[in-house]
Order: sequence, then structure tokens, then C-alpha cells
Amino acid sequence: MSYWRSLRRRVLTPNVSETKLEVRGFHVKSPEARHRLETVGESFLRGYALAAEAGRPLDAETGLERVDAEFRGFAYEGAAMGYAVRDGLPLGRRDHVEQFLRGRADRHVYMAYVGVGWAMARVPKLRWSTLHMPDPLLRWLVLDGYGFHQAYFRTRRYVYEQYRDDRFTWPGGGPGDYANRVVDQGVGRATWFVAGTEPRRVVELFAKFAPHRRADLYSGAGLAATYAGGADAAELEWFRDAAGAHAADIAQGSAFAAAARLRADLLVPHNEVATKVFCGMSPAEAARVTDETRVQLPGRADIADYEVWRQRIRDAFVPVGR
Repeated sequence: MSYWRSLRRRVLTPNVSETKLEVRGFHVKSPEARHRLETVGESFLRGYALAAEAGRPLDAETGLERVDAEFRGFAYEGAAMGYAVRDGLPLGRRDHVEQFLRGRADRHVYMAYVGVGWAMARVPKLRWSTLHMPDPLLRWLVLDGYGFHQAYFRTRRYVYEQYRDDRFTWPGGGPGDYANRVVDQGVGRATWFVAGTEPRRVVELFAKFAPHRRADLYSGAGLAATYAGGADAAELEWFRDAAGAHAADIAQGSAFAAAARLRADLLVPHNEVATKVFCGMSPAEAARVTDETRVQLPGRADIADYEVWRQRIRDAFVPVGR
């Protein structure tokens, strides 16, 4: 049995070289930034490999908990992708992600949904219905993960050529025209990696996108800058100011990152720096904003509750963005 698990791990898991900035063609700001981003990728693949090899969905937990706190969330994200890919296979059980989220992964639920989005980009569309995303609010994060994957692995098309699939459909429901907006949030998050955590390069890349797409792109970048890190306070301040009217979108993404870190008890110093710059408050206070704005969502047919939630968070930070 261990032989087959090891074989499954080798067959399903991408090569770690795929996380190297040189392989991806991403900008290298500094050796420190490169090391950070490559460690993120390596941690993601470690989680993916643990899920690919695990006999049962909860068997990966021990290995995941050994990953350093700063990068553990990415490992859980990778594991969720691995389990979602297994759910999408034509043979075998289809409840890997469901069972995974009943354990310690529940604390990493935001990252887990994003990981399912990575799997969405790798399994055939005919198998998308097998992907586990029961929460009607958080399921939009699957599209964020899909957008990140596309921008990370198909960078020229999605970032440099600003591609958008206007016929894109997905099984999660909700307003049909909103799906691409959440994909853009993932593209924006990935652009932080593509730009090597260099804010000036991020702004230059976003300027080439259509103006109506930039709010979502900046939101994704704010999330990445807060959760993944890689820039100091001065760089973050420059990014906030250069974003102009989109500074509040950055703050919204930063608050999401703070909530994810706090829920998983993975707070690290760069999270504190980012929320102070972007949100004008601590991670705990920023996360509280996401909780307070999540209540009594309208449930309208013409606008996703997820977007109403994001707008409420953004509005809470408008004074910071002025």
C-alpha cells in the first residue's frame, strides 16, 4: 500500500522546480524576496504531495503542522488542491476535501477554498461538479484560486496580455457576470508574485489592464502583500499611495488576509506591518471588520453576497485610502 501511495505522490505532484522564479520568468527584486516566494511555492507543493500520498484525508495533518507558521497556510492550500484533484479523478472517493475540512484544515478554510480553485484549473470542466465548495459565501474563493493559478502558470496571457475569458462559466452559481471579477482578484494576488513583491512593478502591470478591472486586481495584491509579505513598510506605503482611489481595495484585501491568518493562529510580524499601513489598524482589528460586515447579507439575485461583503469592508477603509 505504501508503494502505491508513493507512486501516486510522484505521479500527481508537480516538480518543485516549477516554483523557481527563474523558471516562471518572474521579476527578482532581491535574494530575500526570491527566497520568500520560492519557499511559499515549496510549502504549497509539500502540502500537495502530502495530500497526494495520504491514505485518508486527515493523514496529511501531521506533516502540515510541521511546516513553519509563516508558510503553513500555503501548505494547507496545497493539500486542499491535492485532495480536490483526487476528488476530480474518475475513480476513488469524492469526499477528500470534505473530510479534510472536518479536521485542522477548518482553521485554514479560506486557504482551502483557494486550493480547490487551483484544482479547478487542473481537472477537466466535466469534473468541476465533483469539487467540494458548500459554503455559498466562501465558494467564491475557489475562483480566486483559479485566477491565481492561471496568472502564475499562464503569466504571459493572463498578466502581460491581460486575457479575460468572457465566456467563462463555473458550477458555483451566483450572478454570471461576477465570476470574472473574482478571477481578477486571483490574478491580482498572483501579480504580487510575478512582480517579485516589487510594488512599483505591480502598479506598472496593473496600469495596462482596463480601468474597470483594477479595483479587483488591487484587492488581490493587497491580500498577497499582507499574507505572503515580501515588502517593507516604506514599500507598502508607496504602494498604498500609488494606488490612489484603489487604496481602499488594497485595504479590503489586507483585511481578508488578516482574517485568514488570525483564524489559523498564524500571525507573523509582516502581517502587523501590512495592516497598519493599509488598514490603519492591527490584524485583529482588521479581521474584526470582516466579521462585523459579514452579518445580514441581503441574498439578492443581482449581486453576490460575497461582493456586498467586500464592498462593506472597502467602505470601512475609505478614509485610509484618501
